[in-house]
Amino acid sequence: MKVGMNVAKNELAQEISLYLSMARTSLARVLRYNKTMSLVVVGSVAYDGVETPHGKVERMLGGACTYIALSASYFTPSKIVAVVGDDFDPADRALLDSRGIDLAGLEVAEGKTFFWQGVYSDDMNDRTTLRTDLNVFATFSPKLPDTYKTQPYLFLGNIQPALQKQVFSQMSSLRFCGGDTMNFWINDFRAELLETIADWNFLLINDSEAKLLSGESNLRKAAAKIMAMGPKNLVIKRGEYGAMLFRPDGLFMVPGYLLDSVFDPTGAGDCFAGGFVGYLAEKGFDLQGEIDPHELHRAVIYGSVMGSFCCEKFGVDRFRTLTRQEIDARFEEFRTFTAF
Repeated sequence: MKVGMNVAKNELAQEISLYLSMARTSLARVLRYNKTMSLVVVGSVAYDGVETPHGKVERMLGGACTYIALSASYFTPSKIVAVVGDDFDPADRALLDSRGIDLAGLEVAEGKTFFWQGVYSDDMNDRTTLRTDLNVFATFSPKLPDTYKTQPYLFLGNIQPALQKQVFSQMSSLRFCGGDTMNFWINDFRAELLETIADWNFLLINDSEAKLLSGESNLRKAAAKIMAMGPKNLVIKRGEYGAMLFRPDGLFMVPGYLLDSVFDPTGAGDCFAGGFVGYLAEKGFDLQGEIDPHELHRAVIYGSVMGSFCCEKFGVDRFRTLTRQEIDARFEEFRTFTAF
């Protein structure tokens, strides 16, 4: 009996030891995740009025910062830096909060929230802006909480290059940083923009912006010129035709995801950005040491996945029900239809 008890005790001790070992490992993973994986997103939180062939919405939550943070939140903790007016709906704040997005950097100013209104063409490849009211966003000056300044991942949304540079200079522990821009900044603030992106690890822009920034009509030549400006990881988004990742050591291309119906493409590019950088943050991507380019390739695919989900409903509505299981399943679809 005593021998049996000793055996049982030994087995129990081994089980306890294994459990504690697993617990320590899990705790270490959690601590590493909490310590190193947060993404700071800077940009606009806005309201949009949108009309597409599928209908019309007078006022819905939008803004680049909103879409990027919501998309990235499926992969990594997100923290936003933005400004809204005192008309910002508590229900919209609750949606962001429900995704675990840190709102300590969301400033509430007296006045109205940035508002944009537009209408899309029948094929939704073109849109016409009907109204742009900057409101409190006109005087936006990013204010970073101290807890944000030590985070390792940073996405600088489409704001004035000088403000992007100002935020970048406050970050002390970056592993991977970058952002996007647009024609207005390229044309009217070129010197300021070039000085800003010189410090970036990545740049996400569309094909027309790439051609404008580089002065080249050929995308391969355009990419080479842009990478020489600073960002060594360049993603050129091509809408329904997919995306291209350029690096000094190669090129990766992914097609767009074919949806049965595109309800609203507003924010799709920003959701691509959130999926791209969010996935890399989840994986602890770091430019120091040996880089696995396949992680970057997978990030581009996750970006495409998130952009496709955004188009399935108006505004941010798809994110009210979207699950990580659905995201991973669509990622596997990409893997299947691009295999050869």
